[in-house]
Amino acid sequence: MSAERNTELLREYVAYLRVEKGLRPLSCEAYQRDLLQFAECIEGEHLSLIAVRHAHVAGFLEHLKRHGVESRSAARKLSCLRGFYKWLLLDKRIERDPTVNLESPATWKVLPKSLAETEVNAMLERANIARTGGAKADAVTLRDRAILELLYAGGLRVSELTGLHEEDLSLDAGRVLVRGKGDKERIVPLGRAAVEAIEEYLKNGRPQLVKKRGSGRGSGNLFLSVRGAALTRQWVWKLVKTADGHASPHMLRHSCATHMVEHGADLRTVQLLLGHADIATTQVYTHLALGRLKAVHRVHHPRGLAAQAAASRGRSRWSRNESVLQILTTAKHEDSE
Repeated sequence: MSAERNTELLREYVAYLRVEKGLRPLSCEAYQRDLLQFAECIEGEHLSLIAVRHAHVAGFLEHLKRHGVESRSAARKLSCLRGFYKWLLLDKRIERDPTVNLESPATWKVLPKSLAETEVNAMLERANIARTGGAKADAVTLRDRAILELLYAGGLRVSELTGLHEEDLSLDAGRVLVRGKGDKERIVPLGRAAVEAIEEYLKNGRPQLVKKRGSGRGSGNLFLSVRGAALTRQWVWKLVKTADGHASPHMLRHSCATHMVEHGADLRTVQLLLGHADIATTQVYTHLALGRLKAVHRVHHPRGLAAQAAASRGRSRWSRNESVLQILTTAKHEDSE
């Protein structure tokens, strides 16, 4: 009976996420998977999701830890449970939230991986060489180059890139309208290289791909496959992997943020660019830019190395001046005698 009740609750909650929260189908599926895993865990104790207590959620997290689940994944599952029980509480189906006062796993210790600037430059340069390799670059080569440039320049998620439409572009202004999680829109600025790559693709690449589309199979997506259909997330992942065996689309997103912080961008700007709801998510990039932070600290902190060296030079000059003054004073005294 508890299993049937849990299934019905999850169906209602997923409908709430899709309709009222506006989450994308893939996000709803991810939430459903995490909740199903928790439901299966407590069904072994013949419990329903409504009857769960604090100890059951804590035990679930301990179960994940024993089975080697990474802290980032465990934190995501706990966040999912918090959202679910907040919904039950607001709907007055439960009186207490069993996830209250549960400490989230230390996700900040798992730092996102990024590429070095030289690695990104080499990847983009190879894409550019492929574009100019023949007498006339084909549509696929132009498309691939534009995708790589856009992923790095704007820090886009894969789902955001595959969901772009031609009308989302404002290339004259150097920006693109992106729809992120929960269909939240944001404006992402683009550099000259990305704008030029997209312009060339729109002029010489996309029209060729549109022609290969069968009649009645319309697709307003910006990036198209060789058959004229919208690209999938898996296809974009393979493209980046082919361009660099160590890279992934999300790694290019992390690289965009990390390199910006290393070059002096403030966290609020990076947060707006990436579309993070909470700046705490963006703060992880400070761990990846420690070299930049140390350099700023040395220069600007009163007790930084640079400041101390300047003070030391000042004291040294003062000591030399004091010695000269003492010699002159002694010589003057001797002359007077």
